[in-house]
Amino acid sequence: QVQLVESGGGLVQAGGSLRLSCAASGRAFDSYVMGWFRQAPGKERELVAAVTWRGYSSYYTDSVKGRFTISRDNAKSTVYLQMNSLKPEDTAVYYCAAKSPDGSLWYKPPYNTWGQGTQVTVSS
Repeated sequence: QVQLVESGGGLVQAGGSLRLSCAASGRAFDSYVMGWFRQAPGKERELVAAVTWRGYSSYYTDSVKGRFTISRDNAKSTVYLQMNSLKPEDTAVYYCAAKSPDGSLWYKPPYNTWGQGTQVTVSS
């Protein structure tokens, strides 16, 4: 099992950029699908982006397509979320999560392991 620690959140103006990082410790990082979720106040947690084991395929929710990019560096056991053209509606706590293969569609929840979250606030 891996342990996950996010970093890189903060306050940014609309139109700005942030890069989130998620460092994993533990075994076999490259055996996990990695995802970024977010949860805004009063809303359910949603999957924002996911990347396959070696980074060859990715998934994005419609609202971030063309603005966010997920990537991973297995040598560093780290997954990233580059967020450009940020909007106030992107404001949320962002969580990194890991998923073991379970026979379901590769990016679909449930995810097994979660980080503690990092706050992203986009001001208008």
